[in-house]
Amino acid sequence: MARLKVGIIFGGRSEEHLVSVKSAREVARNLDPDVYEPFYVGITKDGAWKLCDGPEGEWENGDCRPVVLSPAGDVHGLLVLEEGSYRTVRLDVVLPVLHGRLGEDGAMQGLLELSGIPYVGCDVQSSALCMDKSLAYVVAASAGIATPEFWTVTADETIDPALLGYPVFVKPARSGSSFGVTKVSRAEELAGAVETARQYDAKVLIEAAVVGSEIGCAILGNGSELVAGEVDRIALSHGFFRIHQEDSPETGSENSVAVVPADIPEESRLRVQEAAKAVYRALGCGGLARVDMFLKEDGQVVLNEVNTFPGMTSYSRYPRMMAAAGIPLSEVIDRAVSLALTGKSR
Repeated sequence: MARLKVGIIFGGRSEEHLVSVKSAREVARNLDPDVYEPFYVGITKDGAWKLCDGPEGEWENGDCRPVVLSPAGDVHGLLVLEEGSYRTVRLDVVLPVLHGRLGEDGAMQGLLELSGIPYVGCDVQSSALCMDKSLAYVVAASAGIATPEFWTVTADETIDPALLGYPVFVKPARSGSSFGVTKVSRAEELAGAVETARQYDAKVLIEAAVVGSEIGCAILGNGSELVAGEVDRIALSHGFFRIHQEDSPETGSENSVAVVPADIPEESRLRVQEAAKAVYRALGCGGLARVDMFLKEDGQVVLNEVNTFPGMTSYSRYPRMMAAAGIPLSEVIDRAVSLALTGKSR
């Protein structure tokens, strides 16, 4: 039987470029060569698209060919520039292994919709919704899901520091990981934190700190048929949780360890998994996502954020949670591709 032609898009122009490359390397190691024929498309930090042999090594400066994803449905794949002319490569499915802006926010998903190629992960609407944390909170709250108290500050707005109770977290409303996030303990620190967040997004989210354990749950599936991975808990050594170091994001976190399975009571674990599924459905997610939450001492589960294409590196939370539930990354990929090809229509 012919192998599936899968396009693996990685890199990208967001601050999470290096993490995306590392995720793609792990995906490449876990692709079954008897099932898939991979076509690796790396997007440089400057936005150039390159068809390369894979995400290893110096692909950005190596012997790669310029390539674009055709928005024309009759091409159904890639246009590769070779010796002054284009050849086409038809794809069966795309794995957009991209994190953050222009990869996880609906932009890439929109291009894939135009191309007519099935793709792994959330659709345009849910990707955009989950990327904007303030909008995600509004929709989740309307579905009866607990969220932090929050305020938004747009590019031309200010907020009176006296209106807030401290501590609060100030973060870009539409950015990934912990880039631009500041914990503010005093009113006089607020303005500087807002300006830090604006380096990544004109829209800034301010949210009240939630006292509780930081937990997460990996979800795989569509509609009512969802599989939850094991719950994890973030154990901090100091400060607040940063999933990786901003100056060298490929090296992982320097102040935390994800405990998998989470060392919480069984009743709490089940409650967290059900809450994660409820969030996933309320925000219209499909394929896969990681739902991050807080577990308070009274047992209440509070939404933190949703990552619609979570990290897939060796230290990333999503594959570790799934592996702890008996689903290795190779099987996650197989299931996610199957969902893209045979799941509910978009």
